[in-house]
Amino acid sequence: MVSLKKKVVSKVDIVTRVANETGYSQKMVATIVDTLLNDITDELSNGNKVQFAGFGFFEPKQMSERVGRNPRTNEQITIPARVVPSFKPGNRLKEAVIRTEC
Repeated sequence: MVSLKKKVVSKVDIVTRVANETGYSQKMVATIVDTLLNDITDELSNGNKVQFAGFGFFEPKQMSERVGRNPRTNEQITIPARVVPSFKPGNRLKEAVIRTEC
């Protein structure tokens, strides 16, 4: 069985790495990353799909209304329909992760 690494890489870690690799300031890279994340969020909230070739795509996904159960009382409850963000990895990302794990 393959064990998964438990390290969490934060946005600050990514900003620092990109700044070091590109020579841009951390402030500039942080602004670019924040702008990118805000733009992805805006597009998803407008119902649009955001695609990065080879990496994957983000899309809003419609979840149907369903019946759930309150774990404390065991009472049935109706969970309303909603739209949630979804990510599907692209082939390059899948291959990189699979190659790393083996």
